[in-house]
Formats: sequence, C-alpha cells, structure tokens
Amino acid sequence: MAGTGTPALGPRVAVIGGGLAGITAALGCADARCPVTLFESRSWLGGLTYSFSRDGLWVDNGQHVFLRCCTRYRALLARLGVENDVHLQRRLDIPVHDADTAGRLRRLPLPAPLHLGWALLRYPWLSAADRARFVRAALALRAVDVTDPRTDTVSFGDWLRAHGQRRATIDSLWDLVGIATLNAHADDASLALAATVFQIGLLTRADAADIGWSRIPLRRLHGDAARSALTAAGATVRTGAKVTALERTPTGWTVVADGIATEVDAVVLAVPHEAAAALLPAGAVDLPPDWAAALGHSPIVNVHVVYDRPVLPEPFRAGVGTAAQWVFDRTPASGLDDGQYLAISVSAADEFIDRPTAELRERFLPALHRLLPAARAARVREFFVTRERHATFRPAPGTARLRPGPRTALPGLYLAGAWTDTGWPATMEGAVRSGESAAAHLVSDVPAISDNSSTPISEVFR
Repeated sequence: MAGTGTPALGPRVAVIGGGLAGITAALGCADARCPVTLFESRSWLGGLTYSFSRDGLWVDNGQHVFLRCCTRYRALLARLGVENDVHLQRRLDIPVHDADTAGRLRRLPLPAPLHLGWALLRYPWLSAADRARFVRAALALRAVDVTDPRTDTVSFGDWLRAHGQRRATIDSLWDLVGIATLNAHADDASLALAATVFQIGLLTRADAADIGWSRIPLRRLHGDAARSALTAAGATVRTGAKVTALERTPTGWTVVADGIATEVDAVVLAVPHEAAAALLPAGAVDLPPDWAAALGHSPIVNVHVVYDRPVLPEPFRAGVGTAAQWVFDRTPASGLDDGQYLAISVSAADEFIDRPTAELRERFLPALHRLLPAARAARVREFFVTRERHATFRPAPGTARLRPGPRTALPGLYLAGAWTDTGWPATMEGAVRSGESAAAHLVSDVPAISDNSSTPISEVFR
C-alpha cells in the first residue's frame, strides 16, 4: 500500500464527496499511487454517517447498523483501523416486542435456511398456517432472479401477496427486516432489491445477518479515521470545499471549488444523485433528463430520548405494530454515564418527516412506553429529533434503469454512491462497493499504473 513519502505514479484524481463512497474511492486511488484530492463541502468526512455534540453527549445523526454479509464495509473498517471499535453479534439475535407479547428471532447453528426454523416455530405473531406459507414464500424468494430486468418492475408487496403472505405476516416479519434495510415498505419496494436483501442476508448463509454496530460516535468511526488514513496514504483532504463546477478540458478535468480551479486527469463524482445531476456535463450518462427526480428520496427520522435510569435491558429491540420500529441503546457511544440514552430509528418516515418535535413526542413516547414497560416510571430528561430528508434514494419498482454504473460516457469521469448500480439497496455496504468499483475502473483505464506500481492493482482492489 502507498503511504506518505511514496512517489505518486498515477493520474491526478479528484474525488468529489467525502461520504463512504468517496472515502473508499479516494483510498483506492491513493493506494494505487495516484495523487488524490478529496473535496467535501461539509467540515467533516462521513457523509450521512456523522455525529455532533449536544449538551455534552455525542449524538449520531441516525442509528447505522451493518450485517456480517457486509464484507466490503467491514474491509473498509479494517482499512481505517477501526474494526475493533464495532460490535458484531456472534449469532443473530433480535428481541421483538409489541405492547403485550415478546418474541425473538435468533438463529441456530444450522445451514440456511434451517437456521431460523426454531425461531419461526416460536414466533408469536404467526399462526401455524402463516409459518408454512412464510417458508414456501422464502424458498420461492430464494429462487428469484434479481438480475432479470423484469424483476425490478414488480412490487415486493405484490409478490408477497401472490405467494400467500397475509398483511399480518408482512407487517410482523417481512417489513420488520425490509423497512430497516430498504428504507421502504414492501408495497413501495422493488422486488429485485428486496430479494437481494433477503437472499444475501437470510437465505444463503446462516451467519450473514448477524448484526453489527459502532461502539463509538460515527464521526470517530468514519470521518476522523478516514481523514487520518487518507493523509497517511498521501491524499489531500479539503473539507469545507463545495464543488460548484466540473468542466472537461483538452487534457483532463477542471474542478472548481469555492472559486478555486484544480486541474486533474480524472474525477470520481461521489455525491448524492441530485447533486451529481447538477454537476454532470451533458452526455455523461445515458439517462432520462429527469432521472434524479425520478430516483427520488426516502427519509429517515431518529427520535432521541434520554431517561434518568436504564429502561432497555438489551442493546436494541424491534417493535411490531408500533411507530417505534427499532430502539437502540446509545448510552455507551454517547458518553452518558448516568441514566440511559435511547434512539428510535424510523425508516420510510414520510409520515413523520415534517411533523414538529412536540407532535412526535406525543406520538413516540407512549409508543416507547408500551414497548418498554420500565420506561413508564422513568423521567425523560431530554427529547429531540434528527431528520434526514434525503437519507436514501427511493427503491421503488423500476429504479434499476435510473442507477448508472461507475463509468460514464466521458473519459476520466466516474460515479460512486449508494444510488449507483451496486446491486444493493442504499446501504453503507452499497456505498463502499460503489467507491471500490469507481476506483477499480479508473485505475484499469490507465494501464501505466499497473506497469509502475509496486502493489499490483489486483491486490489493491482485492
């Protein structure tokens, strides 16, 4: 791997965007000995995975988790030297509750899909007939061809109903997993993306869905660690530098940030899709003129509650039949040493994104108290809300045609971001994969790098 003081032998590269996709692309190019400048408009790296300080606590903008099957994201953590700052379950274990009933989705040490058999037999929200229908649908979903363009045109909800799934089964099981990973309800999600999630996460490898999360604030896990790693790799990091123009020149590209022009040989555009659409030169992508608007956005709301005492005995709990979809204990990562800090993560949050905080308090505190009986006697010290209006693209049927690959039609210009054609929904894993792909394509388009670098390109992007 290249590091500080190693001669740069590749083309000059600008990476626009300091989220996980941009961080990954910049590291990939720097490790291939390209002189890299990363431009980020905010004052920190990490994109939509960031933290801020509030009343002495570290607050993540949202609860981000990953699965064991997120191999490229986990490789990025290792590259950043923070793999020991996350926790990964030894075995999938999801406590699930409603106001009156408790259940658990815990896997057994058996091959998939038998690993969840015992959990399904004891899952209290399904009848015996529902369980049998669920198994038949899961086996059918395992056989869905996610690469067939026709699959992307079908709604996951329509497919589930066609395979005998009742509303109660969809709400208590399919959407329990699907909403959190797709940021969409089954009726609003592409079958191709939903099938990808369930095939990779639950139906192929028994350990694939083991859940991981950060032990430290996301700012430290991603942003601070990335800045250190990029600097050590010889890259230049420019935060607070908003790129306003991207222009092709006879010899390469000009990137204009805050009125300052930088000449480079290649560019990785790793910004959200609406920002990419505004910067892309004409003819760069073969997409409809309104492609970015058609791809759309799906919001996420996080409700933060600090209690004067512990009320949640587990690291997290999932809810059925409640607005409080997933509740996480944020106490250790926040630095709180007295009481308990909980975060309710609400995906596909169109219903809540524009509601005032007072109204959300009236809605979510009773829901939380039904889900956590111990919270009823506790005092609420703080209640606040974080909102990501543009958290992900909207994974509706037909979106595959709106997700371009890493190469554009213009030489030296590449795309990265969870919204690009990664084969995954908009997840941290998808973002990292897009960054790796953009860097790999850029490097492969410059044969001289392979000739001169002491580190084979096949090893850099292995």
